[in-house]
Amino acid sequence: MVDIGCSGGLEPRWRAFGDRLRAIGIDASASECARLASIESNPDVSYIAAFVSPRADKPVDLSAGPAAPLIMKMRDRLSFMRTREIREAQLKTASSHEQFRNNAWEMTGLADPSKPVVLPELLAARGWNDLDYLKIDTDGIDWQILQPLDGRFAPLKLLAVQMEVNFVGDGADDEHSFHNTDRFMRRQGFDLYRLDVRNYSSRALPSRYIWPTPAETHSGRPFQGEAYYAIDLLGPKGADRLAPLSDEKIAKLAGILSAWDIPDAAAELLLGIRDRVSKAIDVERGLDLLAAQAQDGRPRPLDYKAYMARFESDPADFYRPEGPIPLRERFAAAWRSFWHPRTKR
Repeated sequence: MVDIGCSGGLEPRWRAFGDRLRAIGIDASASECARLASIESNPDVSYIAAFVSPRADKPVDLSAGPAAPLIMKMRDRLSFMRTREIREAQLKTASSHEQFRNNAWEMTGLADPSKPVVLPELLAARGWNDLDYLKIDTDGIDWQILQPLDGRFAPLKLLAVQMEVNFVGDGADDEHSFHNTDRFMRRQGFDLYRLDVRNYSSRALPSRYIWPTPAETHSGRPFQGEAYYAIDLLGPKGADRLAPLSDEKIAKLAGILSAWDIPDAAAELLLGIRDRVSKAIDVERGLDLLAAQAQDGRPRPLDYKAYMARFESDPADFYRPEGPIPLRERFAAAWRSFWHPRTKR
């Protein structure tokens, strides 16, 4: 996998692959890359301090701020930026860790903006011609970073892409907005499997922050989010996408879908091409694990066959009871929402 914007480290869920994990983490913060390298125990995981850009011969312009002009103007209207202003003097002398906690990565020691890297060129230099997973989260030019990859996803046998998207914009064809990202990804043959929306309140009437740091809030307009795209091997063009993939690659795609907390999509994949994926993993065991995941931590989860049989009986517990939502259920939903494993900013 390649993680562009790796501050904070690779997401823990990918460590489940153990010593089979190969990863390149790239971040504009040189100090954070040095920190991550100093604590990394996997020799196949490396970190590069660099800005990623569509062109290697053009320095990255930092004068306009860390995002597109429209995003910068929108940010200034939001409450988390007012908190940043309140804390600015304190953050200038804070540790890099505290600066990252406040999403003030531009205050950390940065890589040389005159020496950006271009992802296809980096992969070629490393001899990486087979990539499973790409994550992009730069708080800035995510859309531009995608452009040199146009038409390259299939040759790389890329399975899945996770990226930050913006829900504001003026409709321009070249802006970093969700509608442009979605069009680009669908042209590459990828489908949207999950979309997390982060709401941000305005400084005119701030709402409570969701996390212990100033970022998304409990109410507010949708500003940014996380989009998860993958190839659909059971879709209309699935047979063409399936042919060049190894059995192991297919099994890894099922693992990725499970890690994205959409076990139903992983189960559909295992069942849809059982003859191929069964050469790499125990499908029945995989279905039982996915059924347990779908039961959301139930102490004694049903196995896959029993779970499906229960669904076929149309039981009442697959529905919320009629009438007002019970207080206990509301507390449980709030608790799950608070602890849901998603990226914290």
